[in-house]
Amino acid sequence: MTQLTSIDPATGQTVWEGAASSPAEVAAAVARARAAIHDWADRPRQDRIDAVKRYQAVLKRRTPEIAEAISRETGKALWETTAELGSMAGKVDISIRAYDERTGERTAQTAFGHATLRHRPHGVAAVLGPFNFPGHLPNGHIVPALLAGDTVVFKPSEETPWTGALMAECLAEADLPEGVFNLIQGGRDVGAALLDQPIDALMFTGSGAAGAYFRRKFADDPHVILALELGGNNPLVVWDAADAQAVAGIVVQSAFVTTGQRCSCARRLVLPEGAAGDAVVEAVAAMADRLNFAPWDSTPEPYAGPLISVNAAQAALQALQQRIDLGAKVIRSSGPVGNLPGAFVKPAIIDVTGLNVLDEEMFAPFLQVIRVPSFEAAIEAANATRYGLSAGLVSDDPKNWDRFINRIRAGVANFNRPTTGAAGDMPFGGLGDSGNHRPSAYYAADYCAYPVASFEAGAVKNIESEMRGLKQ
Repeated sequence: MTQLTSIDPATGQTVWEGAASSPAEVAAAVARARAAIHDWADRPRQDRIDAVKRYQAVLKRRTPEIAEAISRETGKALWETTAELGSMAGKVDISIRAYDERTGERTAQTAFGHATLRHRPHGVAAVLGPFNFPGHLPNGHIVPALLAGDTVVFKPSEETPWTGALMAECLAEADLPEGVFNLIQGGRDVGAALLDQPIDALMFTGSGAAGAYFRRKFADDPHVILALELGGNNPLVVWDAADAQAVAGIVVQSAFVTTGQRCSCARRLVLPEGAAGDAVVEAVAAMADRLNFAPWDSTPEPYAGPLISVNAAQAALQALQQRIDLGAKVIRSSGPVGNLPGAFVKPAIIDVTGLNVLDEEMFAPFLQVIRVPSFEAAIEAANATRYGLSAGLVSDDPKNWDRFINRIRAGVANFNRPTTGAAGDMPFGGLGDSGNHRPSAYYAADYCAYPVASFEAGAVKNIESEMRGLKQ
């Protein structure tokens, strides 16, 4: 039996241990989910609403305990994990509203009777969760799926199994029927075993590389719905903005919040050549120097904590060094944060103007500056990526925004706000290697059920008079 261990990246201490699921246990979980489909889907919709409402009540009651657990497991600041629990509970009401608006039922009278639009669940939904928001992001798949009548098999990230176990406890307290929600634990091998089972949907949040693999794997299985929420090499353009200090706050919050471990973080800062761009760089660097990266329970309160692991930190620093070796100018270097464990890294700012750097997401607090001569060139630079998740413009001129919003390739595009700004009552997703045109958040209802159009008459009627070309 393979043992799974979760490590607090802020201390190196073990915070959770448990057994990884065997292939037989994975198959059994899918079989339980398959057996539960019809009973769950055929229940009155209010039964499913009542179930997720009970789950919501448990989340609210257990918020302090679970928020602390997520902080210990991920290293994230307690203020942020507490907000994550709030988003998880809020997802329930938003998902109920989204289901009604986007995938509900409606009927229109016709000459022959009526036409009805219904939505039916796909069946067994496999949910693979990420580590950066280990509760909120999988919860954003699970709640809409349960409301739609799908049954769920959930594998948390191997970096955050404790959070997954706590979510399973909350759903168990909500008294869902047997087999409706099933938890499995483990690494990539367990995820692979799940995807080899007869599932009907895959709902995934993670890297672009993993998403590309899933598209290839299921290319010949069109019945499996894929909802892929992936990463991004996100641009933030600053143009015609006079207050460099105000700009700096938006840039820093875009690039460095959650230690850069948000898929919507700005990775590329596009600036004008000359003094205006210089002022922004200086203000951003000065504010980055003030950020308090520390353990989640520190006093004073930390801005952010470590990366998810020492290995993640080493990989990120190596990617940063590759860019420096190519000739990037170092504005702020990264490296250890005082005497803290090796998962902590300082925010870095490098200028990569004119360099042919890899179009890859660095999942860390690292920002690349690109200087361009015109606003047209700025938009071109922003779009120069195979990703398309988030983007932003900071400007005093609304006309710049009019041009930007019509030209930018991104599923989330913000004006004078951080690129990380999002809301549960709006869609969230991207283009290109950032997704597959199935955005989550408010639009998650769309990929949890499929439409069925019905044309119905109340009785059998001879329709011979409607037919053309019959011989007498």
